[in-house]
Amino acid sequence: MTSPRATSRRRSTPLYVLVVVLLGWTLATGHGRDADPVEPAGASATTTTTTAPLAAFPSAPRVGMPTDLPLPEDAPADPNAPTPEVVHGTLALPTLGVSQPLHESVTLTAINRGPSHWPGTAMPGEVGNVVVAGHRTTHTKPFYDLDKLVPGDPLVFTMNDGTVWTYELTGVEIVGPDAMHIVDQKRELAATLFACHPLGSAAQRIVARFALVGATPP
Repeated sequence: MTSPRATSRRRSTPLYVLVVVLLGWTLATGHGRDADPVEPAGASATTTTTTAPLAAFPSAPRVGMPTDLPLPEDAPADPNAPTPEVVHGTLALPTLGVSQPLHESVTLTAINRGPSHWPGTAMPGEVGNVVVAGHRTTHTKPFYDLDKLVPGDPLVFTMNDGTVWTYELTGVEIVGPDAMHIVDQKRELAATLFACHPLGSAAQRIVARFALVGATPP
């Protein structure tokens, strides 16, 4: 199942061709309620929720972003809006023992189901930045141990058609709760996972960056 999006926001080039072309170019040139994104103040049975919804992100596209790359949708005006359940496949962080369905949308309705793809950002294997939000301490809490990842750790997307895309961690950073640059799209094969930070707080965001290292066709 694919996510609903305007087809004009990305090229229709087949994924395998796109990956081969970009990797060849790179070598040739040398070039919820949770604090994730809304985290509760504590992870007990009875919690007081600290709210820092995704709607707090700037809604306007960032100036200067290339128009021929995927175009991230605005953060949802209503973080709790009803959201159809769309599953693209699975997301796995093998070193953390995480494997969960990959959903679509960054409403809390979607993120409460599991890690969820930011609409309009690249899909796994596409040129651009695959952006995925997830909880840390509530619901399925896929990103609870995101801070324990080390460079080289894998991120594996297995899509509904059987295609497997493997990325490796390049770094982790802590940013402010309104740091919109994490969804930026560039001519690279990258992925970004983000959640709230520290555990039990929505004061900041923890952002894990990955680069594509392998693809297995269905």
